[in-house]
Amino acid sequence: MNRHSHGRRMNAIVLAAGKGSRMRSPLPKPLQPVNGRPMVSYVVDAIAGLGVDRMIVVVGHQGSLVRDTLRRVFSGDKSLEFVEQKTQNGTAEAVRIALSAFDRDELEAGDGNIMVLPADMPLLTTATLTHLREHHFNSGAAATLLTAQLTDASGYGRIVRDQTGQVDRVVEHADASREELNISEINTSVYCFKSKMLLTALEQVHNENSQNEYYLTDVVELLSSKGNKVRSVTVNHPDEALGVNDSRQLAECESLLMDRSNAK
Repeated sequence: MNRHSHGRRMNAIVLAAGKGSRMRSPLPKPLQPVNGRPMVSYVVDAIAGLGVDRMIVVVGHQGSLVRDTLRRVFSGDKSLEFVEQKTQNGTAEAVRIALSAFDRDELEAGDGNIMVLPADMPLLTTATLTHLREHHFNSGAAATLLTAQLTDASGYGRIVRDQTGQVDRVVEHADASREELNISEINTSVYCFKSKMLLTALEQVHNENSQNEYYLTDVVELLSSKGNKVRSVTVNHPDEALGVNDSRQLAECESLLMDRSNAK
């Protein structure tokens, strides 16, 4: 299958600007070692297996260190590029900055798609990203979210669906009602978007929320409220959705990765 056939071009953006203050370590969060390798390198590996055209890594906190480390680890990878988010004012802003690395014409072409991923999901696999990409292409959706069913969803954004089962919006844990907190389906923060839809929606995102930040999740609601198709793919192994915000979660991911390599 030709990647460049109708509606089939895919680029990736990795959000690696975070500080990770809860890690209590001088290293920026994307570089926290997970079994001896920088956490973000697992995500870059998973994307590299997809064969994207361009991979833009958004750096911020200790950005030059993150950039230099990744350049060293992936010295042969020509698709890797870096942009800097100088102030940490949200994921939507980070994606907007990353999109500035592209020609506007390229983004507005009908066949462009962007996968957006966080830097802190070391258990994510190429197989899952491939499944997400194929579902996105085949459904013709404006956005396709990777979701997970968790027994304990606390801290994660919840997936709110409409009567028809279509994804309506993502509500952050802090902003969720009691009813919404009972939802066990969570947003992994891994998405595919049609580039031109993403570009248009980003221009309409506001920062009227408790954090005064520009949330990428608002793009989902903007797209669905205008009647665009928003789809989802549920990850088969909920472990893959685990993010790392503190040393306990880091240890958990390390042991799960050990189990995985032993199983191989």
